[in-house]
Amino acid sequence: MKSSDWMQIGELADQFGLAPHVLRHWEAMGLLAPAARVNGRRRYTRDHVVRVLTIVRAKAAGMSLEQIREVLTVSGQAERHALLQRHHAELEHRLQEISASKALIEHLMQCTADDFTQCPDYRRMAESTAGLHNLDKGGCAI
Repeated sequence: MKSSDWMQIGELADQFGLAPHVLRHWEAMGLLAPAARVNGRRRYTRDHVVRVLTIVRAKAAGMSLEQIREVLTVSGQAERHALLQRHHAELEHRLQEISASKALIEHLMQCTADDFTQCPDYRRMAESTAGLHNLDKGGCAI
């Protein structure tokens, strides 16, 4: 392998906006294969780049380091699929919650009520999100 194909720990960490100690921690946890050492310094390959990207994306999706390690080390595609299916369902639930929160905030940005908690539209949205049913059909207070 050419020396230009290798990266030092700082270069790999910088590529993802991470501190080098994060990569060392991931190695210690078994998430990242130990890098080859040249003169005592870690040297990372393109495979490490792909692995770090995978870990970063999984973390952004809300997976814990333990969950990520489990997905990366599980034996068999069926087992990995089952793990990912469960996490996918969690993400779908979180997306629904985020969407409901976004709708409330968007209403508040347009609402002209002095006390938005008394705005009929806001109350209807909040109560619907909470699983309550409001029979009041009034509009936004102007």
